[in-house]
Amino acid sequence: MVGEGVLHQALLNPDVEKVLVINRRPCGTKHPKLKEIIHGNFFDFTGIENELAGYNACFFCLGVSSVGMEQDEYRHITYDLTISAAGTLAGLNEEMVFCYVSGAGTDSSEKGKLMWARVKGKTENDLMKLPFNNAYMFRPGVIKPIKGLKNTYKIYKIAYPLIPLFKFLFPSYVCTLEDLGNAMIASVLYGAGKNIIENRDIEELAKKLND
Repeated sequence: MVGEGVLHQALLNPDVEKVLVINRRPCGTKHPKLKEIIHGNFFDFTGIENELAGYNACFFCLGVSSVGMEQDEYRHITYDLTISAAGTLAGLNEEMVFCYVSGAGTDSSEKGKLMWARVKGKTENDLMKLPFNNAYMFRPGVIKPIKGLKNTYKIYKIAYPLIPLFKFLFPSYVCTLEDLGNAMIASVLYGAGKNIIENRDIEELAKKLND
């Protein structure tokens, strides 16, 4: 859902000249500035490295729920995969800005009680050590999806009418998918001022596109 929404916003933005999507299966979107590569192994990009050079940003939206998963399995998919991809990109694109979609409640100390939060925290910490031009960790909470897109999670479809109430009661924990995509674009164009972008910061950062 997040990847589709961020792609949607990137294709709409006139400052985005070209978009490369790397997927396991076709995303189903056609656009003059969109190129897509179908790639089965996200732990090894050796075979397509020549296609990855020359980009100034990566919006990394891949993720999985930790529900029902053991720590080693979740760490492999969340940490190992992300760092493998990011390490390849850092070596090819010195000027790249890396934007990682993490999550509200991520544990930067890596010592908290929640397994997923520790793993996400380590992933964030190690991404910020890589030789990117900059790396931003986006921590959205509840995300209001974009109407009309096909990959909206079922839980969001059910809860959609309640999102305005969540926003009223918990304004610091709700953002729109449009704002998340636009905030990521704005961080590349203008900088973000800090590396960890909490949910409450996303709306303000997205406003930079309209200033």
